[in-house]
Amino acid sequence: MDRFCFEITEREEDERIDKCLALLIDSLSRSFIQKMIDAGNVRVNGAAAKASYKVKLEDLVEFELPEAVEPEIEPEDIPLEILYEDADVIVVNKPKGMVVHPAAGHYSGTLVNALMHHCGDGLSGINGVMRPGIVHRIDMDTTGSVIVCKNDAAHSCIAEQLKDHSITRRYEAVCYGVLKEDEGTVDRPIGRHPTERKKMAVNERNGKRAVTHYRVLKRFREYTHIECVLETGRTHQIRVHMASIGHPLLGDDVYAGSRKCPYHLNGQTLHARILGFQHPVTGEYIEVDAPLPEYFRHLLDILV
Repeated sequence: MDRFCFEITEREEDERIDKCLALLIDSLSRSFIQKMIDAGNVRVNGAAAKASYKVKLEDLVEFELPEAVEPEIEPEDIPLEILYEDADVIVVNKPKGMVVHPAAGHYSGTLVNALMHHCGDGLSGINGVMRPGIVHRIDMDTTGSVIVCKNDAAHSCIAEQLKDHSITRRYEAVCYGVLKEDEGTVDRPIGRHPTERKKMAVNERNGKRAVTHYRVLKRFREYTHIECVLETGRTHQIRVHMASIGHPLLGDDVYAGSRKCPYHLNGQTLHARILGFQHPVTGEYIEVDAPLPEYFRHLLDILV
């Protein structure tokens, strides 16, 4: 059982205790922490804390995480748009709003649930029972190509290609503002945001190298349709990089700041269109093209 003990510093002082702990421990959601507080499992200076309590300098905050119980992940008959499939790998066009693999708050309706129904036991086991077959992922509200492995040998091979950046990954996006240059490169390290621990940010001090190449596909009055090619694959890379140069993605409710999206998009306008890789058995180069989702095509039709 994991035990946590914190002494409050000036940095956390006067924050609500649930928000304070969510910032200190980015692996725990604020809603989970609130449930722990309601259950009386979080103590401040030895007494059970109230959810509304604002921490004070030198407060001693303590709690223990209950033993994790791994949930049973069930196959679900969810339709899949399959772009390529053989005995070793399957590439699917993930829809908007679908989580790639089960995690806290998302134990059903994920891509893994759908794949377990489609593939049965034929998924790699390297990433454990919560992420069978999953070698990489894209965000819930990002659409497009995801490659999944059906055996451990294929998983190891594809993982190595991801590690050495030899997989082709081309995305399409719509960003705020009109880009002046026809193409460009953002080469800036990405790491955890220094104060908002659930966000990523350009982090010169503690980030890892991240490189995104972009080019303009079409300019509109207030927006730009772009293609982005990933040289590296950091979490939220395109979203963070485009925001860092003043052109966050349209609909991005995390990185677009105060910009208001006039369209009902349910998240960022980002699509993983082209995915290319060497087949883990034959060595043949395979490239798939995931068609743009209907919402994206409609948006391009109505922008002026």
